[in-house]
Amino acid sequence: MATSQGTWAYRDRFGDAFARTYFRRFGPGVASSVGVGTYLGEPTDAVDDGYRDALVEALESGVNVVDTAINYRCQRSERVVGEAVDAAEIDREEVVVATKGGFVPFDGSPPADPSAYVREEFLRTGLLDAADLAAGSHAIAPDFLDAMLDRSLSNLGLDAVDCYYVHNPETQLRTRSREAVYDLVEAAFERLERRRAAGDIGGYGVATWEALRVPRDHDAYLSLPEIVARAEAAAAAVGLDGSGLTAVQLPFNVTMADAFTVAAHAHPTEDRDVSALDYAQAAGLDVVASASIGQGDLASSIPAAVDAELRGDTAAQRAINFARSAPGVTTALVGTSSPAHVPENVAAGTFEPLGARAFDAVFE
Repeated sequence: MATSQGTWAYRDRFGDAFARTYFRRFGPGVASSVGVGTYLGEPTDAVDDGYRDALVEALESGVNVVDTAINYRCQRSERVVGEAVDAAEIDREEVVVATKGGFVPFDGSPPADPSAYVREEFLRTGLLDAADLAAGSHAIAPDFLDAMLDRSLSNLGLDAVDCYYVHNPETQLRTRSREAVYDLVEAAFERLERRRAAGDIGGYGVATWEALRVPRDHDAYLSLPEIVARAEAAAAAVGLDGSGLTAVQLPFNVTMADAFTVAAHAHPTEDRDVSALDYAQAAGLDVVASASIGQGDLASSIPAAVDAELRGDTAAQRAINFARSAPGVTTALVGTSSPAHVPENVAAGTFEPLGARAFDAVFE
């Protein structure tokens, strides 16, 4: 697991190559504000090879945050992450590794009949009850997450992960009430608190797509204050002093800035509504921004008015720096399946992020 001593040693080794605030507080130590994501790409050996090489180069160049999920590329992304962490000239204690559970994963390649696969591998084996499923592919029942965490640790070849996310819990809103989903989230958190106490995870969070950046009346909305309250209740049920809710992950980029602009969450200490980013900052939660270059779309073009305010030699670097400039964002993830893109992405961290005033000015 990442440690304070390990991550600070990593920062001491690489910090001079980057601009101010490139490394930021995270959990027990520090994390690079540029991280590597592993979502995109076909489930093939060739893509595995590209990710492995890219991850090793990134880890050896000043990026110590790696994000994956059990369902990414049919479990191949987790396996490649584990191989890269083992192969890179770094210590495990220097690297923040995060993964997610929630979507039913395929194994190696997509099955010819996904529904039959889910029935055979998950329902008939007892890993899932049909009532747990939403959209035919999503579940956050405690026993299921428990089993998926064990499988993730095996895929990664690690004894523990630093952050385990409940993946897109808003998917459950398609089949049940919001209150029922909060109850499911609390039950999932309680199981994760037990895994935290056992030393299998350093902390946990929620990784969302829509839930935290949409208005209250949106079908996919979930309240961040309620999620925090459910984590506190879960910790209390296990007998722990303080919850292990560490981070939230959500999309944030130049064209998807809702997490900064939509005030849909009650401030933890003041009588006003604030954005997800503002709430997380006030509540002491780390924010990991996904889709920071719009899954590649912003690597070639950024709206001109915004682009003029950003620092970086390329559009991709400026897009990354927009995401890592947002108040409350700890790390901006960049999907990097090709080692050819690693130097450009890492070099984004050599530029100063926007100050708070300059960032706010982008929205005026």
